Formats: sequence, structure tokens, C-alpha cells
Amino acid sequence: MNENETNFRIIPRLDIKDKNLIKSINFEGLRKVGPINRYPINYYNQGADELIFMDPVSSLFSKKIIYEILHECSKNIFIPITIGGGIKNLKDAKKILAFGGDKVALNTAAVLKPKLIKELSDNIGSQSVVSYIEAKKVKDSHWEVYINNGKDKTGIDVMRWVEKLNKLGAGELLISSVDMEGTKKGFDKELYNKISEATDLPIIVNGGFGRLEDLTFFRSNKKLDSLALSSTIHYDLFTIKDIKNFSRKIGLNVRK
Repeated sequence: MNENETNFRIIPRLDIKDKNLIKSINFEGLRKVGPINRYPINYYNQGADELIFMDPVSSLFSKKIIYEILHECSKNIFIPITIGGGIKNLKDAKKILAFGGDKVALNTAAVLKPKLIKELSDNIGSQSVVSYIEAKKVKDSHWEVYINNGKDKTGIDVMRWVEKLNKLGAGELLISSVDMEGTKKGFDKELYNKISEATDLPIIVNGGFGRLEDLTFFRSNKKLDSLALSSTIHYDLFTIKDIKNFSRKIGLNVRK
């Protein structure tokens, strides 16, 4: 492996509601998977490179749960943790970091107040700021930014938004395909290829992973350096070890 080549990251995404892990398809019909407490340590022990916790409800009660989870994870889990959902200002972001989070992910708040990305980048460092984009295809080769867990249109073109986030100081992009999320039917390859042409920021692909063979997409586009996944591991279709073994087999650099 070339020492200068970036490792391909496998990142479980855990959506939380009322102390439960939940999952949706196309961001609709949230389903309870099980109590959240056993999943983070399980994925850490399997070899996850990072963890992403998302709070799609963003209530005061669910925020309290997020802080409890972070407190527990900080005792036994030693990989980067990203928290998204309900982060509206610098104070919220700093509290997440104080409770053991490493990065914050923003979608709705950033769309409503783009300068918040710059404010966070200036104060906590761009490496801790993940811009989360829910992208839905509206016509050929055009995607629109959605907010509020894939419910609301914004009229913002995804590619233009990516360019703006780049200038505002985002450190990383987490891109969810609303059309493919939870379907296990494969990635929206055109979407991710176009985004990778529009920015040099690290890109986390989220939505559509269903077969190990889907991973060959990352071999064809090395600018996409991470996969955030949920259904396939939550429902035991694959383990993280399975995914890493196949990744090595096809020539992707993964951490042991």
C-alpha cells in the first residue's frame, strides 16, 4: 500500500429515536431496529473506522439521549464519532465535542444559515465540521438539496451547494441519496461522481449499499473515500469484517 494513499473508511450510521436504533427507506417510515446501547460497541469491536449518530427527530429528549450515548461511548470506543441532527449553533457544537464527539454534521441548520459552517470551522476547526447533504434527483443529472430528514425541498442545486460549502470551510461531506437510502439497490453513481468532480473535500457515500459487489464503485472513483452504511449491518446481512475483507480483495486500502 502506498503510505500516502488514504484508507477507505467503513462508517456505521446509527439513527436514534427514544433510545432505539431506527431505520427508514427513502427517509420515510421510520422502523425500530432495537435498543441503541448494544450497537456502537458491537460495530467498534467489528472494526468500524468511525461512527455516525444521527438524530432525525431532534427533540430535547433525544438530545439528552445523544449526550448519554456519547458519555458511554467515550469510555470504551476509541474511534472518531460524528453527531448530526438538531445542531443549530456554535454552543450546540461545542457541547457535542465536550461530551466526547469528534465531529458535528449539519444539514438543515446550514441551509437556513450558511454562515454557520464558517463560524464552526473558524471556532472548532474544519476537521470537526461535516456538511451533510440529503440529495434527491429532480431531473436528468440534477439533484436538489432536501432538509428535515428528507421531507422538505429547498430549491437548492446540490452541485452549487457543494461548491458553496467548500468555500465556507466544511471539512468533509456526507452525501445521502434520498432515492436510494435504505433500498439496498446500489449507489446513485452519477450523483457521487459529479460531486467528486466539484470538490476535493473527503466524501462519505451514504445510501443504497446492498451487495458486496457494490464496493467496486469505490475502486473506479478513489476520490470517494468512505462508506456510511446502516441496513446491511443492522439487519446482519454483512459484518464489517465481511465488508473489509471484500474491500481488500478488490484492492481498496482498509484499516485492519
